[in-house]
Amino acid sequence: MSRTSRTALLAALGLVTATGATATVLGAATAGAATPGCRVDYQITNQWSNGFGTNVTVTNTGDPVSTWTLEWSYGGNQQVTQGWNATITQSGAAVTAKNVSYNGALATGGSTSFGFNGTYSGTNAVPTGFKLNGVVCNGSTEPTTPPTTPPTTPPTTPPAGSKADNPYAGAKVYVNPEWSAKAAAEPGGSRISGQPTGVWLDRIAAVNGSATSMGLRAHLDEALKQKGSGELVVQLVVYNLPGRDCAALASNGELGPTEIGRYKTEYIDPIAAILADAKYAGLRIVTTVEIDSLPNLITNVTGRPTATPNCDVMKANGNYITGVGYALKKLGAIANVYNYVDAGHHGWLGWDDNFGPSAELFKQAATAEGSTLANVHGFIVNTANYSALKEDHFRVDDSVNGVSVRQSKWVDWNRYTDELSYAQAMRTKLVSLGFDSNLGMLIDTSRNGWGGTARPTAAGPTTSVDTYVDGGRYDRRINPGNWCNQAGAGLGERPQAAPAAGIDAYVWMKPPGESDGSSKEIPNNEGKGFDRMCDPTYTGNPRNGNSMSGALPNAPISGQWFSAQFQELMKNAHPAL
Repeated sequence: MSRTSRTALLAALGLVTATGATATVLGAATAGAATPGCRVDYQITNQWSNGFGTNVTVTNTGDPVSTWTLEWSYGGNQQVTQGWNATITQSGAAVTAKNVSYNGALATGGSTSFGFNGTYSGTNAVPTGFKLNGVVCNGSTEPTTPPTTPPTTPPTTPPAGSKADNPYAGAKVYVNPEWSAKAAAEPGGSRISGQPTGVWLDRIAAVNGSATSMGLRAHLDEALKQKGSGELVVQLVVYNLPGRDCAALASNGELGPTEIGRYKTEYIDPIAAILADAKYAGLRIVTTVEIDSLPNLITNVTGRPTATPNCDVMKANGNYITGVGYALKKLGAIANVYNYVDAGHHGWLGWDDNFGPSAELFKQAATAEGSTLANVHGFIVNTANYSALKEDHFRVDDSVNGVSVRQSKWVDWNRYTDELSYAQAMRTKLVSLGFDSNLGMLIDTSRNGWGGTARPTAAGPTTSVDTYVDGGRYDRRINPGNWCNQAGAGLGERPQAAPAAGIDAYVWMKPPGESDGSSKEIPNNEGKGFDRMCDPTYTGNPRNGNSMSGALPNAPISGQWFSAQFQELMKNAHPAL
């Protein structure tokens, strides 16, 4: 989760513009010129007892348009509750979806997609009539027929012996009862205690469990109960590399830098044996593999301003690459396991000298120890971090008084301003290196909502590029390199499948309310050290631009329950609870 220094490129190269966004339900704007032809694919991607998720693809079969408005009516009592990639309003049964700033132009044959969540009771029939800019859509693609029960049926269920393209599509996701109980015990916590979160296997003992904590088998047995007759995803965080997290002490682990043998035989092998049990073959098991490891070998080694001796050791011994390759090979051989490798976040790897080399390193690890690229189903970004999903009020190619946004103190020559644009660009880069063209991305949105009274509603004043960016950015951290128990953070987008192009899901991989690290040194038997970045009085280091840490006080060691943080996350949630 640490940030590295910028590339001081004084001459701007090709700028990358953010694509895709989430949108709250706001008022519609005026439609553009009508098109004489269109096709609509309305697909229910997820459905449960009183709610559903939908993806809508609009294809323009007529003349090019610069803006669009899609209209339809429901036959039942469906209500849109939350949308993305479009501005959606509803009056009675009538729904209007209007393009947002970046997806209004549709050439002849051009398509765009948006999605939303909704509620219903009784039946949830697919609308049969759509209008684009006032003209009836009469293309050949018919709306898909929705499931009438929680998602159990094709097309989201893959053929026997094959994996789903997106394991989250048409599936429920496992609710960890241990986390859920802690959340429900908090005042107001019942509002989110039913949300799915990741199960962290951050030490050997976590695999086995104890008299007071559930082990891996216990979680999988509970998942079978939650599954019922439909599909269910279980999210596991595989996180115990030798010399783990060489650049941050708070998340150090139990294995020393050279203990790759123990990692293989005492940690990965037992996990693989459990996951391969035929009893669990009906579960879709998502593994997020070794967060916060590989990018350190690019950003925090000799030759970089943020170098640390521990990262030099891990680069020299190769055990990060060996360990990740071994994990991918062992877990990827299991038919119902979907491996997603950590790919950092935009505030860490978004600079030119980090982005490409990191992608190359991911490929190297994915083909180490006899593994192949086929063992990687996708990548995850922003795990346990706070980077905003989508910054709506400024773009990387904006300029103020002739000065590029990239030159602002906040962006600091980064090519990305948020996680969605970074995730989509990283996916494109990885596919170009040989990863599967259907590669999917996950974005951890558990703590990147940045809501409450501090959430800007417009760009900042154009006095300077810094006032423009700082006044309009959602991410209210002092510096994007700050990663520990950040003050002012809020819950982000709720977990959902297929929310944007190339994104398999928004997930809460980091369970909200679990600490990132202790505010002061606390002895423990989990190998977790004290990192000054978790100390609210710390004035920083080169990895966060020598800024204050922005951490909350009185925090326990990483992974332990932090009630004050949980309450702050709920208070600042966006979308609001």
